[in-house]
Amino acid sequence: MTDTNELTLRPRADADLPRCVEALAGVQAADRYPVDWPADPAGWLTPHDMTDAWVVMAGADVVGHMALTPPGIALAAAAGLPQRRLLAVARLFVGTRARRRGVAALLLDRAIETAAARGQTPVLEVETAARAAIGLYERAGWRHVGTSIADWTTADGRLARMRTYVAPAPPMNSSHSAPS
Repeated sequence: MTDTNELTLRPRADADLPRCVEALAGVQAADRYPVDWPADPAGWLTPHDMTDAWVVMAGADVVGHMALTPPGIALAAAAGLPQRRLLAVARLFVGTRARRRGVAALLLDRAIETAAARGQTPVLEVETAARAAIGLYERAGWRHVGTSIADWTTADGRLARMRTYVAPAPPMNSSHSAPS
């Protein structure tokens, strides 16, 4: 990774996908996220219903990634809000050598700002074994609203248990406050 303290958050460009895949490979090797390596990792990073995607750069290296998508019916039900009022955080990861530098916080803040500008609230799911991610979300003020069983298995062969989180309200001084 480039030896720089400067982090830049920007919309993901198609040209970023090879570096995103490289960063994801490091995350998958360390954390088993995703549990199974996708046949088309660039396609996996670009869900068909994706509305937005961002990267955090450290020099020329992608050190973080996040996509936003419409939530599914089950996620909206778990969040207790209508689908149209939600925006789902997806494909969020931080490269292993860039952790504890505020990368995830930049991405989560962007999700909150983007959703607020659209009159929506971000929501996400995380597997119960992802303790570091759960701690991050809870320290950032995301509210745990439910736990459900997924239809896929974890690396240790059990059915995944997913915790659903709803983002905190955007700051009142945010330049992207929700419409009245």
